[in-house]
Amino acid sequence: MENPQDLAAKFWNHLSSSPFVILRRDGAPHSAAPMTAQLDPKAHGAIWFFTNRSGDFAPLGDASFTFSAKGHDLFASVQGLLVEETSRERLDHFWSRPIEAWFPEGKDSPDLLLMRMELGQARVWDSHLGLLGTIKMLLGVDVRPEVAGHAANVKL
Repeated sequence: MENPQDLAAKFWNHLSSSPFVILRRDGAPHSAAPMTAQLDPKAHGAIWFFTNRSGDFAPLGDASFTFSAKGHDLFASVQGLLVEETSRERLDHFWSRPIEAWFPEGKDSPDLLLMRMELGQARVWDSHLGLLGTIKMLLGVDVRPEVAGHAANVKL
């Protein structure tokens, strides 16, 4: 059985390597979109996203995202609450050339919205089978014992 704290640590490690998620507002399936999570290792229980005030995420509220690690050896489904981040210091901290490409009017664009997602419960799956497990899977051998206990509900 995998320790939930270990799974949470693996999640943060993988997300920092590849911060791309599919975010959606709960109750608004059409809002699902790929987004780049802005991470602050000093912040606990929150991540940030840049978006448009005229876009599907502008209403804010309950939301969730799904995540797949680069090697597909970790997956997560995360619940949370989108709120407007009003800290100019936080906006300056996360601002980058790639963000500027989406907002050519700059940091003071009237359409710019920095959202903070206050994270709630998450379900994290560690699907790393290892060499033996992968060989078993390729041969059609039951791999369920290898993956049993490698998922947990965690508080991020």
